[in-house]
Amino acid sequence: MSSESLETLVQEWLRLDKNEETRNEILELQKANNVEELKKRLVNRIEFGTAGLRARMEAGFSRMNDLTVTQASQGLAKYIEATVTDAKSRGVVIGHDHRHHSESFARLTGAAFIQRGFKVWYFKDLVHTPLVPYTIKKLKAAGGVMITASHNPKDDNGYKVYWENACQIIPPHDEGIAATILENLEPWTWDYELVNKSDLCSDPTDEGVIDSYFEEVSALCKFREDNEKTPVKFVYTAMHGVGYPFAKRAYECFGLPPFITVDKQLHPDPDFPTVAFPNPEEGKGALSLAIETAEKHNANIILANDPDADRLAIAEKLPSGEWRLLSGNQIGSVLGAACLEKAVAAGKPKDKLAMVASTVSSKFLARMGEVEGYRFEESLTGFKWIGNTAMNLEKEGYEVVFSFEEAIGFTVGDIVKDKDGVSALAFFSEWATQLYKRGLTVYEYLETLYKKYGYFVSDNSYFICNDKELIKKIFQRIRFGDEPAKETAGAYEYKLAYPETIGGYKVTSVRDLTIGYDSSIPGNKPSMPVSASSEMITFRLENNTVFTIRTSGTEPKIKYYSELRGDSEDQAKLDLAKVVEAIGMELMEYEKNGLQKKKSD
Repeated sequence: MSSESLETLVQEWLRLDKNEETRNEILELQKANNVEELKKRLVNRIEFGTAGLRARMEAGFSRMNDLTVTQASQGLAKYIEATVTDAKSRGVVIGHDHRHHSESFARLTGAAFIQRGFKVWYFKDLVHTPLVPYTIKKLKAAGGVMITASHNPKDDNGYKVYWENACQIIPPHDEGIAATILENLEPWTWDYELVNKSDLCSDPTDEGVIDSYFEEVSALCKFREDNEKTPVKFVYTAMHGVGYPFAKRAYECFGLPPFITVDKQLHPDPDFPTVAFPNPEEGKGALSLAIETAEKHNANIILANDPDADRLAIAEKLPSGEWRLLSGNQIGSVLGAACLEKAVAAGKPKDKLAMVASTVSSKFLARMGEVEGYRFEESLTGFKWIGNTAMNLEKEGYEVVFSFEEAIGFTVGDIVKDKDGVSALAFFSEWATQLYKRGLTVYEYLETLYKKYGYFVSDNSYFICNDKELIKKIFQRIRFGDEPAKETAGAYEYKLAYPETIGGYKVTSVRDLTIGYDSSIPGNKPSMPVSASSEMITFRLENNTVFTIRTSGTEPKIKYYSELRGDSEDQAKLDLAKVVEAIGMELMEYEKNGLQKKKSD
């Protein structure tokens, strides 16, 4: 890029940005002649996708800041106006978490919609993420935005978009919104106070939506009398996020005794001072303070929400005294079995029940469905797909009692079509109370499920790679092997050459949702949606292993999700370990490619 072109981008930024702090960031970089950093910040625009926006909070077109949030909001407002019936009068819902700049981003989002004549349902106080889709459902709004970066590091923030169906957006809306953003880059307004001054703006709390949400949470409770007198002790951490008041109220809805709190992590703190990564999924390291608190109070179970409280992590103290962190797949298996048992006890016919899990999650629910006779459906990764799949099942006459993804995201019942760590937390606590009453720990209950349906052993992790071209080369090699492409009339032709064995086990099928190929289906056309914008390949092996490798939409990672169903846990672990090693050595070639492998806890 020429110095003149970069200077043009600098001047365009300075012309558009009305925030003195971020203007000065660019001016300082210009003054220091820091060309490389200016290129990183200004050359590529932050990408709007089905995950909305997520990036580091800094000046520049590629980052999260007041200008890029304003531009995104203007494009979103114009797109919703053109696409959704009666959008302006129905309005949009806007919520935010406690991160640095979250409130100012939310205020500017509201201002853009108000400027366009929209009714705006603006939460003045901090909310957990599920309240935004719940409010869209309750008030029949045209869409919504939640300002949060979930469990990302403290310097990141995000912009999560929901459609009128109270689900996260799916294609083609992401492309339509992205295009409309580019048509509306000139700020219409830059008013942080408009949400306080405009008659178009109301706080949905005044409409009773939070009370209504907790009424629906209360309806999940089935054993209130047992809950009130349970001897089970629970410890709770909000991971420095917004979850505590909502988790506390959910416990009250279920009649559960107050949980023991991890006081140093209880209240919102955007600097997340006690954790390197505010993600309870990262393992025992993230839960060290919770374990310390639980030991002090002789507690049985630890419950952890991530900072925006849409996810739930759980650890249990085993009879040996060891603390065991349940994986997302294990929690999903327990909650799915609990939902089935409760539904059957309520007299609901199994053949009218349904459950959903993402394709990278455990196949336990699918297996249980085969045995028990309920409908199971698989979806693409992410609750945007899980929620829409659940809605399609409802249209077919099924009651979707449970949905989950392995990344500790769970939907119990029909409160929201998104993951909800608060309702799941109360529901799980009630079920744990029932299990302990039966003389079972959660792990012992899980063992009974495995004995009945098979031992499901999983290993999910990731490799860090900041080089997008290298990621592309890795996946190209997996698809097409080491043979160079043939050039014909100026175009390149590749011949599919997926590996025939992995870890010494024969590959029985391959599904590639990036290029639209599935060897297990006649005609090789997959039944699930195909997207060339992300990498995603699933392999099935002769030893009952299923694993998926995919790129992350929000982080510089190549993720893998592997699972094996066997007759015994020990043998299943040994067999799966061979495959996991081969994923790194044979497919990723991580040593040769210099990839950083996630360290085990």
